[in-house]
Amino acid sequence: MSAIGLSLLGFSTVIFLIAAMVAKHWGIEPTLGKLVVTLILYSLGNLIMLRLVRDFGMSVSFSLSAVIQLIAVNAVAIMYFGEKLSGIQGIGVGLAVVAVALITLGPALAGK
Repeated sequence: MSAIGLSLLGFSTVIFLIAAMVAKHWGIEPTLGKLVVTLILYSLGNLIMLRLVRDFGMSVSFSLSAVIQLIAVNAVAIMYFGEKLSGIQGIGVGLAVVAVALITLGPALAGK
């Protein structure tokens, strides 16, 4: 993945993370403004993802985005919002990270 691709992936992750935080705030205190901001942010993030899909393929783009968002959203949920994962949920998140990493890195590790 090129430097531009990594930059776009990082930018989309930040946008999706902010969208998730606004969505959480909407869940705590629903307002139309929070809903609109959430929808705009998710739409912007997905527009960036369309560019990544075109440049790097669907499997690589969405797999990388999924694992990065999984880690980032859980970190924010735990550290900022004070949410907790049970032991089994933590194992599930860890296995999800490993699964997406294997999917993403699989072709490179297999020499393809």
